[in-house]
Amino acid sequence: MIENLLPYYQYFLAVHIVFVISWMAGLFYILSLFIYHTEANDKPEPEKSILQKQFVKMEATLWKIIATPAMIISVLAGASMLTLNSGLLQADWMWVKLGFVIGLLIYHFICQNIVKQLKNNQYRLTSFQLRLWRELATIFMIAIVFVVILKNAINWIYGLIGIMGVAMAIMIAVKLYKNYRKKRGE
Repeated sequence: MIENLLPYYQYFLAVHIVFVISWMAGLFYILSLFIYHTEANDKPEPEKSILQKQFVKMEATLWKIIATPAMIISVLAGASMLTLNSGLLQADWMWVKLGFVIGLLIYHFICQNIVKQLKNNQYRLTSFQLRLWRELATIFMIAIVFVVILKNAINWIYGLIGIMGVAMAIMIAVKLYKNYRKKRGE
């Protein structure tokens, strides 16, 4: 029966790609909202309360309507592709990709927890820490894309060094941006 569905593999792949893009967009945007929501604490009343109420609404809507459904469809489409082409599970690169995907799923659920915390006026991370946290999604995205595209051609040692280099560059850029904002008085 699965052999009869093999021609549909490309459709599952297309759905997977579209919803991974949507999922990543949701993750990137939710972190921006977290940052602005946290920075609203520095505003005077009533601006602070108005902004925080609006950010809670925006975060909930984004999470429930875009990020979580996109994550679910991405995972289901990916699982369907693995079911249709189980030979992919014989490839080392697929297991590396799945490891990064599990990391991204953990990241997603930690963000879900942050949505709940901010809704309850719990600010456990500073805007700077949230900026660093946002970049972790970028690192996951880069790692997954490189593993999928390069497959067996990737030299894992150099790939790991490259990912760490990108991570360091992102962290330095975030730090420089923080210093830039301080100088501007933001």
